[in-house]
Amino acid sequence: MRENFGKYLVEFIGTFFLVFTVACVVMANNPGVIGAIAIGFALMVCVYAGGHISGGHYNPAVSVAAAIRGALEWKQLIPYWIAQLAGAGCAAFIAAKHFVIQSVEACPFNMCAIITGEFLFTFLLCYVVLNVATSKRTEGNSFYGLAIGSVVTVGAFAVGGLLCYGAFNPAVATGLALLHKAGWACAGYTAIINIVAGVCAALVYKFVDAE
Repeated sequence: MRENFGKYLVEFIGTFFLVFTVACVVMANNPGVIGAIAIGFALMVCVYAGGHISGGHYNPAVSVAAAIRGALEWKQLIPYWIAQLAGAGCAAFIAAKHFVIQSVEACPFNMCAIITGEFLFTFLLCYVVLNVATSKRTEGNSFYGLAIGSVVTVGAFAVGGLLCYGAFNPAVATGLALLHKAGWACAGYTAIINIVAGVCAALVYKFVDAE
């Protein structure tokens, strides 16, 4: 019981700091290059901090990919999601206390663009996590956190704000909706696309790297 609670707490903390960083970057309105790097680094340090305890997912899409791959028990999936979404909610609540919120209800991206951007980089994120953090062939490596964080940075540069929100994470999408920086419908579409991408990444991983 204590071990499981520790995992959930780690997922809560990691997701909190990831989403809080995203919130602060988004509220800065013109974060430039530094914003994408800050978000990637936030994920990287949290992965290094908690990867050995919970797997360092901080992302419901990564958790479902890990469950399909066999790196997470299915019975742990829903508690992981609850912890991650709770972390995102707390981060959004605290961030909202320190910024003037300007609601954005209309989705600024068309559906094709959202599907392209969110699917591709969520797929890449989950695929990288499975390869560097769960594969026996890369077991014991020291670069897993850097690789995982770098995917988010690359995605933010490539498609964030251009094709999609650059969430690559249902918890981040939820945080953006709670901050009124994304409409709930658009955030919901984003979250669904993220989960689908995680499932696809796990299936591809199992096909190309059968152990």
